[in-house]
Amino acid sequence: MENRKPTMQNAQARADQIQAFDLELTELTNNSVIMLSEQQNQSIQSYHHDVINALKQQYNIDDTAASKQLSLGMKIASLVAALAMASSVFFLFFQFWGLFSTGFQVFALVAFSILSFIVTALIAQKDVAGYYAKIAGLISFGCFVLNLNMLGQIYSITPSPNAFLVWSAFGFILAYMCKAKVLLVAAIICFASFISMYFGTWSGMYFISFGEKPENILFASLLVFCLPFILNAIPSPTFTKQIAEFSHFDKVYRVMGMILFFLPVLVLSNWGQGSHLSIDTKIIEQCYQVLGFVSAGLAIWLGIKKQWRHVNVTGNIFFILFLYTKFFDWWWDWLPKYLFFFVMGVVSILLLVLFKRLRSDHNAQQGVKG
Repeated sequence: MENRKPTMQNAQARADQIQAFDLELTELTNNSVIMLSEQQNQSIQSYHHDVINALKQQYNIDDTAASKQLSLGMKIASLVAALAMASSVFFLFFQFWGLFSTGFQVFALVAFSILSFIVTALIAQKDVAGYYAKIAGLISFGCFVLNLNMLGQIYSITPSPNAFLVWSAFGFILAYMCKAKVLLVAAIICFASFISMYFGTWSGMYFISFGEKPENILFASLLVFCLPFILNAIPSPTFTKQIAEFSHFDKVYRVMGMILFFLPVLVLSNWGQGSHLSIDTKIIEQCYQVLGFVSAGLAIWLGIKKQWRHVNVTGNIFFILFLYTKFFDWWWDWLPKYLFFFVMGVVSILLLVLFKRLRSDHNAQQGVKG
């Protein structure tokens, strides 16, 4: 563990590892599996105590279950505060905007964007836990989006998808600077919107209407999912070390990529009219239904193989959504409601039995390998 790049995530993982070791050592001692001398016990406890204290001072990690619960509450509070403060700035602009001259408006927009970014950078350097940096980052991102939009209105600039590219770039900078997943999600949404809008314009649509054809989002979703692989494949030792500090962001890329993929597929599996394909809508819906089931199954398999719990969970959620929407199409209109829900319950139990069997087979295989 000491050989890893020191990050907040690695520090917390180290503390969790020490707690798990202490619990297991106590269990082994109580069952007379291992007997350490008093000197050995004290040496281990002293070493762990020093490591935990050093991690707490440097990274503000949680060393107890109660501390973790309080940290979760702090994360929720910081997210709510960030969204509320960003909304406050947004409505403040519109409340008094018409009272200012054009020159002052332009100055205020540019100055506020620069100032909010500088304040965010300063807070991010001091705030190891990232609670206040997240608040400042979201305010800065909200100001940048609002200010760029207002400047476009002042100078009558023709709306363009390029604004989403600029917003996404700024969002990525803030996300990596503040180590904030919520900013990364905002940046990914802007980036995916930019790609999807250009796909829409290539098909003859006005870029704002890209959502009318859900297929426009599919390429962007695959690109977002593959971004961690692309970043990790860049042949630069310095860049690789920097990216390694944000390995926890990989989960966000994968989950967001899967959501951006499965939602359009789910829509098109029930609304074939939204497709670019000029064939029978029933065939389109059936094709996307098959694609949804196959893709969700592959996601579950990939999550198990790579031990990516987030991919496995997301795949399971959408597999069940595809399955239950098909049940609704097949039986809702002609089955009695009590029988419909009974069938859903029976199928859910069968899925439970299937997953339990797969889990047992997987554990048996791991035991043989061990």
